[in-house]
Amino acid sequence: MPLTLCYHAVSETWERALAVPQARLLRQLRLFRALGFRSCGAAHAVEGRGRLLHVTFDDAFASIIPTLHELQRRGIGHSVYVCTALADAGGAPLDIPELANEPANELRTAGWDELRDLSARGTELYAHTVSHPHLTKLGDAELAAELRDSRERLEEELRRPCPLLAYPFGEHDARVRAAADRAGYDAAFALGRSGLAGDRYATPRVGIYRKDTLARAIAKTTTPIRHRFYSG
Repeated sequence: MPLTLCYHAVSETWERALAVPQARLLRQLRLFRALGFRSCGAAHAVEGRGRLLHVTFDDAFASIIPTLHELQRRGIGHSVYVCTALADAGGAPLDIPELANEPANELRTAGWDELRDLSARGTELYAHTVSHPHLTKLGDAELAAELRDSRERLEEELRRPCPLLAYPFGEHDARVRAAADRAGYDAAFALGRSGLAGDRYATPRVGIYRKDTLARAIAKTTTPIRHRFYSG
């Protein structure tokens, strides 16, 4: 099955688990390519077979932009998942309780001008809802709006279809997956143990975090271990 990695922020100094230093991230990707993984786009990560590699970034933190330029230069397929309310606010910090009291500069996200530039350079941009809620806790109307409005806003700003979604926190259930289908998405990415092999609305990804050394990243992504994480 394809290997889809999930990163968040890229930072040398932010000690949060979400923040991976750029040099380490690039070393990890070089190693995966040396192990025979072939780079692919997001759609192939959902539909493809074999040793395919796709790199995703949730939350569209501004700190990832230099790294995205490196991935563009190296021809490594990647996609970024955007909370549209934050982009509408010019790249506002991701203000959620789970990141309370963290440095505001590390939480800043990309605004539409930055996102349009990334898109023009070849970065794939897709939805991460409007406001990064816990989707499984929303009522039906709120859930539908978070999914529908984020897709429509991305399509309006970027002038291209937005067929893919990544669930905030990797959280979903049968109701959320059905809502993603109704909202017009072709597929959605889960994260870690929430991945469901064979369900395009819970496409598996492996989260890579600050503590993940090269050896640990390889161990997390070997096929036998990955299959223990995903149920079908």
